[in-house]
Amino acid sequence: MKKKPNIVFILTDDQGAWAMRCAGNQDVMTPNLDRLAEEGVRFDEFYCASPVCSPARASIVTGKIPSCHGVQDWLSMGNVDGWKYPQMKMHEGFNQEDRAIDYLKDHKTYMEILAENGYACGLSGKWHLGDNAAKKKGFCKWYTIGAGGCHYFDPDICEEGEFSEPKQYVTDLITDRAVRMIGEFAEGEAPFYLSVHYTAPHSPWNPEEHKPEFLNLYKDCAFTATPNLPVHPWQINTCPIGDTEEKRAENLRGYYAAISAMDEGVGMIVRELERQGILDHTIVIFSADNGMNMGHHGIWGKGNGTYPQNMYDSSIKVPLIIRMPGGVQGAVCSQMCSQYDFFPTILEMAGCRYEPEDLQPGRSMMELLQNPETEIKDRIVVFDEYSNTRMIRGKQYKWVHRYPDGPNEFYDLQNDPEEKENLAENSAYADIIWMMEGELEAWFKRYGVKAMDARQFRNTGRGQKNICYKEGAFDQSMQYYYRDRNGERS
Repeated sequence: MKKKPNIVFILTDDQGAWAMRCAGNQDVMTPNLDRLAEEGVRFDEFYCASPVCSPARASIVTGKIPSCHGVQDWLSMGNVDGWKYPQMKMHEGFNQEDRAIDYLKDHKTYMEILAENGYACGLSGKWHLGDNAAKKKGFCKWYTIGAGGCHYFDPDICEEGEFSEPKQYVTDLITDRAVRMIGEFAEGEAPFYLSVHYTAPHSPWNPEEHKPEFLNLYKDCAFTATPNLPVHPWQINTCPIGDTEEKRAENLRGYYAAISAMDEGVGMIVRELERQGILDHTIVIFSADNGMNMGHHGIWGKGNGTYPQNMYDSSIKVPLIIRMPGGVQGAVCSQMCSQYDFFPTILEMAGCRYEPEDLQPGRSMMELLQNPETEIKDRIVVFDEYSNTRMIRGKQYKWVHRYPDGPNEFYDLQNDPEEKENLAENSAYADIIWMMEGELEAWFKRYGVKAMDARQFRNTGRGQKNICYKEGAFDQSMQYYYRDRNGERS
């Protein structure tokens, strides 16, 4: 019997689809991602399920939407039993009053199914779906961090449930452990699946957080690939904001340095697969959890860079490159796909037998990988949500509905790809909006669960502390950039 393929899934944190050289950004240096694109298929219409970390990651591993699995914001609590680790209390995320919550305990991940089908599964990097110290079902190797993020040179590392404080660059730590796991897996008989989840290029971006050799790559960069706009009026004051030329340059330099350091790690992983003689039997997937605005629309941050949360393409569109052994090379697929498509795609890649759940909307992308330029009728719409904001996007039009009272947005993307003119009140588009709103309602009714419906909670994007329907689950404090700047608070 032919051995099943190995799968390496590399996931970055806050990397917009625009932040790769192979996607047209001439400022950033990503030679190893460019090589993957040359040897595989790059998707230029791939979208996250929610433009913030934990909900997107939960949708990737469960194949369900936030209004089904219940992870609806980045998890500010429930990450670890803080009281168990008093020696770690100086690290972010080790609140001594915190108690670990496995937010996905009632949902089966594709890693569990892979393990049931004979795969050895490992994680090197960020999990951020609750109770992070505990090895999750399906995994035999577990190397992660305590919470969602950390300082680049001062990370907290959890290896098989034990925490340490290595004073090393976290991107290198994740890469090195991934390389070691590949070597260990290669010694065994079973096919393997490896999640490599970088924290890069998430903030902080200040110079002391990143390696000089990567910062120096951008020492003389003019940063022309991203817009230089006034700060958006809805901007929240919880992200490093490029509100001066100096701060803008510092942010972009750190962001790009983090990407280039991660890109070097990707190269090391691919070279290890080559060294072990298994690259031609390994599928390599590269993507990100959510998009990112680095001045796009005047926003610094992702979906929760503003309040109300935004659904601009720069927030919801993420990179996707898939290199298949013996597959199509150097192609670009422009069919619309989303993160909930990963679940059936990865299981089909692995040849796994399983029964899909009714609440999983995804469709396998294997047909697109084999025929990237094929037009497929049911690949013309994607959906997104964050709190009470929901979106439906087709090739030409995008409708953003904020429940119950707006403000809503409608864009004619064919004539306004930068989403500058909101046509929601333009009567010429009333029929189109009515049809898209009906399709939006029907889709979320089909794949959502009433108790988890994100519209019923006041989630401002400041973090989730508990199961979504429990009292006090969402941090509702916020500071607007302009109001806070003028000494006012909302």
